Amino acid sequence: MWAGVLLAVAAALVIVWSGAGPPAPAAIALTVFAGATVAWVSGRGDTTFVGLIAVLMLVIAGVVAPARLFAGLGNETVWLLIAAFVLAAGIGATGLPARVALALCTRARTVRQLFHLVAAVLVLTAFALPATAGRAALVLPVFVALAASVQERVTVVRALSLLFPTVVLLSAMATLTGAGAHLITSQLLAATTGGGISYVRWLVLGLPFALICSHLATEGLLRTMTDREERRAPLVRMRDGSSAAGESSGEPSGDAFGGTVGEAGGEQESRRPGRLGRCGRLGRDQARAAAILLVVMALWCTEYLHGIPPAVTALAGAVMITAPKWGTIGMSAALDAVPWSLLLFMVTTTVLGGALASSGAADWLTSLFFPAAAGPGVVLVVVVVVSAASHLMLQSRSARSSVLVPLVIPLASTAGLQPAALAFASTAAAGFCHTTIASAKPLALFAQSGVPAVFGERDLLRLSAWLGPVTAAVTVGCALTIWPWLGLPLR
Repeated sequence: MWAGVLLAVAAALVIVWSGAGPPAPAAIALTVFAGATVAWVSGRGDTTFVGLIAVLMLVIAGVVAPARLFAGLGNETVWLLIAAFVLAAGIGATGLPARVALALCTRARTVRQLFHLVAAVLVLTAFALPATAGRAALVLPVFVALAASVQERVTVVRALSLLFPTVVLLSAMATLTGAGAHLITSQLLAATTGGGISYVRWLVLGLPFALICSHLATEGLLRTMTDREERRAPLVRMRDGSSAAGESSGEPSGDAFGGTVGEAGGEQESRRPGRLGRCGRLGRDQARAAAILLVVMALWCTEYLHGIPPAVTALAGAVMITAPKWGTIGMSAALDAVPWSLLLFMVTTTVLGGALASSGAADWLTSLFFPAAAGPGVVLVVVVVVSAASHLMLQSRSARSSVLVPLVIPLASTAGLQPAALAFASTAAAGFCHTTIASAKPLALFAQSGVPAVFGERDLLRLSAWLGPVTAAVTVGCALTIWPWLGLPLR
């Protein structure tokens, strides 16, 4: 790793001293950025540690003022993410998301209905929980229960195991808090153009993209991993209101199918392998968590009416859900669920991206690779394709946005495009990361779930061969048609 960093720094220094490079501050920022990118691509060093080293070098070199670094810790977006994770911990502790998912999924009558209901439910979880890894961990028990109910259909189980992480990753684009990369994009836009993307605006723009990609991926998985008879075959409705592929065998077939499904009020009951949990009335904690979540989301979506910032709304919800004798989780336990490393990484990447813009390094770099003659359509397609393929080098979704967005913003100005539109398209395309199990944490989590007949590397390669082009095409299509109609024109 360090050899690659030294080579990147040496190459940047050669360009600077040859007289072909940018001015000194921009050259320093570009050199540090190149070294950090090589370190992130190698995957051997901690991403947050690399980011902190890069920012310290910029501060020592005088490119970034210390106050700018420390101000990033008090950014509204940072507080929004902290409060969102506390809120999510309180909701997850009640078992409400998994309960809702099971209640909806058991309404399916055929395999196709089951898959599309699962996709719809997973899109909804993006509103309640930040971070794709957290959502994947939360819905894993739902997959185990559904896999148990169709355990005789091996191909259906394999397709289900791939459906869950695929939709979790694609549906994150529905909300600003769906992934740390979205917050990084918004912060970088605010730092360089003076305005980020609000929660409501991201929701309006991202939800159609999330729905289209999620259901296209669902239909594609059905057609490539199951046959027509299997997709249309009815699911047998059992006495407790659940669905199954056939009559229950009545005997557990292994630990992976012998788990528990939470009931209202926190009680748990052992389940037979062919059954899903019966849904009764909401428990007290679940009702409180649902009420808090609905109020917070309503206030987020009506900010233009009352003027309360989303971070303040989220913080109020976090306080309510951790309140003694009334909340669903203690404050200390909820704070343990906050990814502090991600927060520091966001701050460092925002400072690094801002330094590239303010020093002129980003303008110089984009003009070097994209001459002014490049047409807007060409720039859009290239950015989308590069962003979709970037997961092959950068496994972290946040790292991808940290590297790409600082370059995309000045590129948009050079090509006569709206920086917010091109950055949003880049972030959407970068959400595709389905080529290998190591490409994303949700994929690794479901691949190691312990359930028989889950997907393998070959299934992922077959999936990415068509899902990658589809995701890129949907991104370009949305950037040219849907997003301009919703208020984000490309030019």
